[in-house]
Amino acid sequence: MSRSSTKGAFGRVLRFAFGLWMRRWPLVAAILICVLISTAADVAIPVVTGRLVTAVADDTAPWALFALILTFGAMSIGAKTLSYVAVVRLTIPTMHAAEAEAFARVQRLPANWHANAFAGSTVRKITRGAWALDDMADVLLLMLLSSALVLLGTIATLTLFHWHVGLVAGLGAALYLTLSPTLTLFWVAPAARLANAQDSRVSGALADAITSNAVVRAHAGEEREDERLGRVLDKWAHRTRRNWGRGVRSGLVQDTTMWLLRGAVLGGALIAFARGAAGAGEIAYVVSALGVLDGYLRQMGNHVRMLQKSVNDAEELVDLMEETPERQVTRRPARTLPPRAAALAFEDVTYGYGGMETPLFTHLDLAIPAGQKVGLVGRSGSGKTTFVKLIQRLHDVTGGRITLDGVDIAQVPLSELRRHIAIVPQEPILFHRTLAENIGYARPGASTPDLHEAAARAGAAEFIERLPKGYATMVGERGVKLSGGERQRVAIARAFLSDAPVLVMDEATSSLDSEAEARVAEAAERLMAGRTTLVIAHRLATVERMDRILVFDRGRIVEDGTPAELMARDNGLYRALRHRQTLVA
Repeated sequence: MSRSSTKGAFGRVLRFAFGLWMRRWPLVAAILICVLISTAADVAIPVVTGRLVTAVADDTAPWALFALILTFGAMSIGAKTLSYVAVVRLTIPTMHAAEAEAFARVQRLPANWHANAFAGSTVRKITRGAWALDDMADVLLLMLLSSALVLLGTIATLTLFHWHVGLVAGLGAALYLTLSPTLTLFWVAPAARLANAQDSRVSGALADAITSNAVVRAHAGEEREDERLGRVLDKWAHRTRRNWGRGVRSGLVQDTTMWLLRGAVLGGALIAFARGAAGAGEIAYVVSALGVLDGYLRQMGNHVRMLQKSVNDAEELVDLMEETPERQVTRRPARTLPPRAAALAFEDVTYGYGGMETPLFTHLDLAIPAGQKVGLVGRSGSGKTTFVKLIQRLHDVTGGRITLDGVDIAQVPLSELRRHIAIVPQEPILFHRTLAENIGYARPGASTPDLHEAAARAGAAEFIERLPKGYATMVGERGVKLSGGERQRVAIARAFLSDAPVLVMDEATSSLDSEAEARVAEAAERLMAGRTTLVIAHRLATVERMDRILVFDRGRIVEDGTPAELMARDNGLYRALRHRQTLVA
């Protein structure tokens, strides 16, 4: 890792943290004022202690000085306590905002980003980064500033005692404070960054295997998964061991420097005493000041290491926040769709995935009237799924435009466009929430009668009402407590509730048994009524009742017509595919 990248990471993370803190700048100001008061008291205590020793040696009354020391101690404790209270009130809302905003950003990142990210790693990056902001606030607002001010004050008072003692203390402190961040930033930090990246991969590997546990057990893959995780953990252990080892060696260098400084300052004070230039009280002050110097220099070294760790921990969170979300509108001015817009048109559309030399779609023109039921068929990879993703704007076209009732969907805010389109996927994904919440997700605030009506129309009410908790039943992660047919009917109920004028179905019956397939097919027929419907068909028998079929081949629509028209074509691709499936069946 280069030095420039290390510096860049610190700059990006600190800008992010300060941006969050400045939303509550009165608290930040209060913290800094309290730190200044506490620091001033800490610097004054060694000076008064020296005078107290002199008073005792001279046999004069020490009580006023004793009372002053107690007063400064009370000031230090009081100001520190107030600063801690203020930091708590600053840090919790900051962590709350960081996690909420990171979650919001991740939710709005493009489909391609999510396809290449592990959910477990993403969660780890967000939570680890939020806790790093807690450490960062403690270090920068409380510890590091306080330590720096105490050091400067102590060195200044040592200089007043004897300039050469102050000079030695200042040079030693400068050497220590140069070594500490240099070792931390340019030697320890790169190793810590690699260790953190591998830590995120461990979380991703764990989540990947656990969420796919049914596949692991089905294929007796437990030992393979153990070995796979073992390889990831071996790399984590290697990187973490290197990171911690560098931290230990860095601490050794800093401790050695500290002892050299301690010996030089105390030796200089003793030389002054031997020459009669210092008394017992002044030596007591130097010893006391040296204790302060030693303690705060060590603290500063620890603070820098803690700051480095917190910056490394927050770096991946900042990376997430810098990812570009989906653009709500890609073409201006923004437009609003007519209430029941359902006539689709592709006008000279060109689209290709990033890195493709040849676009998947080239100058595609197509019109689908409102209310028409259209089957999309073709071999795998022919463009069926991409076709519907373009309509949802999961991808944006690179040329031409797609319209709904004449409105370019690139001018329509994504939230409005996607509320206009109901989706019933091949493998419905349900939240680990109640059945009512899963159905109601399509229309926030829907009434209980509306939920029940949607479930009834989808053929889901019967099995839901048989459950002990009915609509309050938790369905498990991704709906694992329900059968495939039950999940499909919940997805169809969700689509009924959304009442969107455009419907996309990805062969909702392809993985069901015959009884479940019949029930889902009946519900799907009811759902399609009165809607522009696009059905991605894997089994061609399911599109025989469509108004129209589009046959895709390598990004082109090579056939377009009714099922009867396409079956009547000699050497037609649809007819060949249909016969092949009939023979296989």
